Amino acid sequence: MRYITLDVFTDTMFGGNQLAVFPDATEIPEELLLPITREFNFSEVTFCYPAPDAAHTRRVRIFTPGAEMPFAGHPTIGTAAVLALCENALGGAREGKLTLALGVGSVPVDVRIQSETLAWAELSVAKLPEIGPLVPTLTTLAEILSLETKDLVGGSLSPQAVSCGIPFLLVPLKSVDAVQRARVQMDRWDQTLKKSWAPEILVAARDPEMGEQCWRARMFAPGLNVPEDPATGSAVAAFGGWLAMKDSKPDAVFEWTVRQGIEMGRPSLLSVRTTKVAGAVTAVQVAGQAVLTGEGMLRLRSR
Repeated sequence: MRYITLDVFTDTMFGGNQLAVFPDATEIPEELLLPITREFNFSEVTFCYPAPDAAHTRRVRIFTPGAEMPFAGHPTIGTAAVLALCENALGGAREGKLTLALGVGSVPVDVRIQSETLAWAELSVAKLPEIGPLVPTLTTLAEILSLETKDLVGGSLSPQAVSCGIPFLLVPLKSVDAVQRARVQMDRWDQTLKKSWAPEILVAARDPEMGEQCWRARMFAPGLNVPEDPATGSAVAAFGGWLAMKDSKPDAVFEWTVRQGIEMGRPSLLSVRTTKVAGAVTAVQVAGQAVLTGEGMLRLRSR
């Protein structure tokens, strides 16, 4: 079976978040989808199928090494890039809109081809931000993250569980230094977050060196067998939606950039835009670039 690999949320090979895409997975047995994902050992692999109807470009299934996911950002951006660059999904045009049928629903993706190996894409979330249940105290979260309580932001930006299709525990920190020092203590995570509504953790702090609208982030997902992810579009979507909710402006378009993966040696750059009308979030978009890195064939039989 033919697959294509690429790095997502970067314009440079060997940065960003790795992804493998199977453009036509119709002949892959269901019971092999998870083992194939584990074989690649990337944070996600996507499997493409014919569109369920004329309104969609493809049906796409997303797997981590731990489970199938209804939605994820970098696999959606990367799969759209592959379909545009390698599968002529734009019908010869240099830019256009693809609509992917994901587990969470229909996800439109605007795509622009920039070169033979590079594309830019922007997804619009199918599910607007949902606020989750109460989260552990600042003291408990500091223990989980190997930090001090004073490293965490309180008040109006106290940690919150939010979902745009996948729940994340959003934990704002006071400094980039605190982001760099964060380490998940697995025993405390097992005791407090493992069975919670949002067990995956995004830590973020404003990055003043890069500008007022820039954040530095890391994402830990031990429950998905992903100790740390270099770029997480679904978490950034939830974060951007939540930041807009906390802002007092009733009508506005908010834009932020998020740098992630620095500590892993895989720098990533994500853009998030949130639209707010009459005090309510009405749209969240996440955008970034993706660069092709390779292509190959996977044998489904040993002989």
